[in-house]
Amino acid sequence: MTISKWLGGLLSNWGVNDSWSTFILYLIGSAVLGTVALLFTLLFIWAERKIIGRLQDRYGPNRVGPWGIFQSVADMVKIFIKEHIIPSGVDPGPYHLAPIIVVASVLMVLAIVPLSTTLLGSDLNVAVLFLLAVGGLGEVGIIMAGWGSNNKYALLSAFRASAQMISYEIPMAIVLLTIVILSGSMSMNDIVLAQDIPFIILLPLGALIFFIASIAENGRAPFDLAEAESELVAGFNIEYSGLKFGMFYVADFLRAFISAVIFSTLFLGGWRGPGAESIPALGIVYLIIKSLLVWFLGVWIRGSLPRYRIDQMMKINWKFLTPLAILLLVVVMLAGKLVESAGSTIQAFTLIGLNLILLAISMWILRKNETRVEIIEVGSRDRPVARPDNILTKNPRGG
Repeated sequence: MTISKWLGGLLSNWGVNDSWSTFILYLIGSAVLGTVALLFTLLFIWAERKIIGRLQDRYGPNRVGPWGIFQSVADMVKIFIKEHIIPSGVDPGPYHLAPIIVVASVLMVLAIVPLSTTLLGSDLNVAVLFLLAVGGLGEVGIIMAGWGSNNKYALLSAFRASAQMISYEIPMAIVLLTIVILSGSMSMNDIVLAQDIPFIILLPLGALIFFIASIAENGRAPFDLAEAESELVAGFNIEYSGLKFGMFYVADFLRAFISAVIFSTLFLGGWRGPGAESIPALGIVYLIIKSLLVWFLGVWIRGSLPRYRIDQMMKINWKFLTPLAILLLVVVMLAGKLVESAGSTIQAFTLIGLNLILLAISMWILRKNETRVEIIEVGSRDRPVARPDNILTKNPRGG
């Protein structure tokens, strides 16, 4: 805020009017935020490869620089100097715009995230709607990449990715409604300020649904059906090379961390913490620490679980997450009305208890409907054994 005031005063002294001064300040802020986010992506790529390597009992990058830390820099340089190959028959408009739109849809989310008490891009009073709209913009970019590539595998992958993202946005949007009800606002900053008790404590089931849906919407394992190499070669970006492919690659890794930032803002109190209101820099530190913990959990899941089939993925959403999110929304609305006149402590314990009851019931239903696979023995387990009278080992000379 101090830097903004200083720059605003400097522009006023240069004779720039207020409207143009505001525009220039927003432009500088967005450029700095976007550049820092893209540079941090190099660190995220290196850290994720090292973490997954350790989870899978291998080293990960360890050649370029100490602990392989410069491997991402080498990859970036390679992508920048790699030849741009444009296949014949592509639709140039969608083909070239798709990677830009995908990256922009990720960076635009940072505009509504409050980083501290005084540092935020835009305090929109409809920030929750903006969040959902930006997610839809990413889906448009994926469809444009598949359609513009003039490749049946890329197009099929784009349709599959869009169906996945749209499907899992439904339980995510329903959980966002419960957060709006509890906070009484759609502003991200107001949601943070309303979390005297973090919403992950009041809505543990809602946090779980949102976390699963965010992983699926990002298209990361175990929901990476759009990149199934055995079926779709490499996904909707199969016809891209060089810097355009690098933009999809950056968007994938950056989206994972931005989703962790959104989760931390909605459920973990965002920048709030001891001393964060008096020292704004502490708020940024708290938000980064919380986001890194959530991001690490997502990387852990990615490196540990196998890929779901497409029918399994859709069943999880339509038969489990979406009905459960709707039920949670109804329960939160009824609980808010029934204990509206009670104290905040009673309201908090009521919400926590109802969430835990719903979670226990859902786990019981899952166990009850668990599909057990019966292993049928085919043939005999007896195998030839090397012994003196075995025709395979008997010495024909009798020696």
